[in-house]
Amino acid sequence: MRLIKIALGNVNPTVGAVRSNVDRVLAQAREMAADGVTVGCFTEQVVGGYPTEDLIQWRAFLAAQRSEIERFAEETVDLPTVFVVGVAVGVGGQIFNCAAVVHGGEILGFIPKEKLPTYNVFYEARTFSRGAPGLALEAGGVPLGDYLFAFDFGLLAVEVCEDVWSPDGPMRRRCYSGAELVVNVSASPFRVGVVSTRREMLATRSADNQATLAYANWIGAQDGLVFDGGGFVFQNGRPMLEAPRFREGWAACVADLDRTVRARREASTWRIDCEEFQRQEIAVPVLRSDHPTQIPDSLPYPVPSWESLFLPAAGAPERTAREEVLDDLIEALALGVRDYFQKSGAFRTLGIALSGGRDSMLTLLIAWRAACLLQGEERAGELIQAFYMPTRYSGEGTRGAAATLCQELGVALRVVPIEEAFDRETGATREMLGGGEPTELTLQNIQARLRAGRMWNWANSSGALFLQTGDMSEKAVGYTTIGGDLEGALSVIANVPKTVVGALLERFLARFGFAGIRQTLETEPGPELAAEQTAEGELMPFPVLDACLYLYAGEKLSPPEVAAALRAVFPEVEADRLAGWADRFAKLFTRSIYKWVQSPLALHVGSLDLDRERALQLPVVQRNEWP
Repeated sequence: MRLIKIALGNVNPTVGAVRSNVDRVLAQAREMAADGVTVGCFTEQVVGGYPTEDLIQWRAFLAAQRSEIERFAEETVDLPTVFVVGVAVGVGGQIFNCAAVVHGGEILGFIPKEKLPTYNVFYEARTFSRGAPGLALEAGGVPLGDYLFAFDFGLLAVEVCEDVWSPDGPMRRRCYSGAELVVNVSASPFRVGVVSTRREMLATRSADNQATLAYANWIGAQDGLVFDGGGFVFQNGRPMLEAPRFREGWAACVADLDRTVRARREASTWRIDCEEFQRQEIAVPVLRSDHPTQIPDSLPYPVPSWESLFLPAAGAPERTAREEVLDDLIEALALGVRDYFQKSGAFRTLGIALSGGRDSMLTLLIAWRAACLLQGEERAGELIQAFYMPTRYSGEGTRGAAATLCQELGVALRVVPIEEAFDRETGATREMLGGGEPTELTLQNIQARLRAGRMWNWANSSGALFLQTGDMSEKAVGYTTIGGDLEGALSVIANVPKTVVGALLERFLARFGFAGIRQTLETEPGPELAAEQTAEGELMPFPVLDACLYLYAGEKLSPPEVAAALRAVFPEVEADRLAGWADRFAKLFTRSIYKWVQSPLALHVGSLDLDRERALQLPVVQRNEWP
């Protein structure tokens, strides 16, 4: 047996806080070493934060990262653990996104990322250069390139995030060159359902390459991106460790590297492919360390925590797959709000304008969960201030729901009517029109803008983070007011579709039993800006709206194709009506892009969002003649 202990470190860094970030890494590194860890794995860009975007072009910022990784090496000189740490490194006119291997007080080498993503929320090729097979550079006296690392326990390969998502990534040639343990340092953002995709992909990579694979992921939020942390260890495809998500800390397991070698010898397909590589390719060079590592004699052989060596653990899952996805989404949104509030250092409290409707109530609940993370459940409500600003159109049902939920959460609710201001602004608009009458839509927008203006005035005076409450579906079709309900400093649920808003409220109700949620769900959805107003009546049924959003913006179907797909989703609805909704959605969607670019930064929690600088980049000015 060749037993080693592998640890995955989840550290929550802040972009630019290089010294604080390394202090957090050092704290975990010392704990790992004290616990007998052989290899400690941290995350991508943990020294400088991620994503740094164009900040990486500041020479002093890059130099500070080098200084801090050197400090990390100096302060771990007496620790026998091998550490893998994510850092940016400059060489001449190039900057590389690297994994640094540190041991015995030395930076043994920098391994650059090869697969630089430029899809969805990623723009890495804008600032970083790619690693490549055979790359051999020098970065201030430290090798930077395509290398393996030889220690007394065996042969180590390291790589960065996206490199593991490609079956033709560097892991293949490094394993054929002898690497037994592969460490991937990652900063992979949360998106709904991503954990199962990661788990399956990593297990496949570990099995395909007959390697022990350790994957450590970034935890925390940066601007609108949320990282759920956690990580995995797989040995030749076999699960060894799944680290907790949504929290800082570290987790470890024991692996027998002799098992990896044995599995390779038994896998004839892997051996045939390895032989082909050895005939045609040049093996990855090895950097050797003479410093002893930590392999305690007391390490136990890795066996399952349950009784059987042949069967999986017994027992039914505590949650359904749907409940797990909804709970993950709640935690991701709460983490996004918490870190935006905490890391920016610009705010003292959280503020929200409540209507009593679904969107604002869900935003309040997410804010409450974020406040729980900041100062505990008992005092969470103290961090939030809510306002209810009624007019003649505000309903008693929504007002009662808002009051009930705020009381249950311990959140202060102030009622500040805007009826008189509504009348004054309406009169001022008539004057500007030379005696003409404002449109019905303008009368609705006046109310929304009054509420937003008052919230901004209060937030400026209170040092508050003003949370915007609109959802993704209504944002997509422009069912929102510029200068009104589109306003705020951070948009919490702007990438959450309307039907998911309802599902999240139902999940909150099931978990916490708040009566205010039940009262909200009993009201008819609508903005309450006019008499007898309902959102579905003015738009279309929310399930149809969300299906159009998914098919048009997500699947990139044309309106006729959307209509055809809708017939399969809603066979009970007339085809002509579905076609009309599909066409209406496409027109509203295109005409509303100009609003998106004026909306606040939003939390990214899915594969699709409407932030123009994130996942879906569309020209503001366009016409729908192409369908």
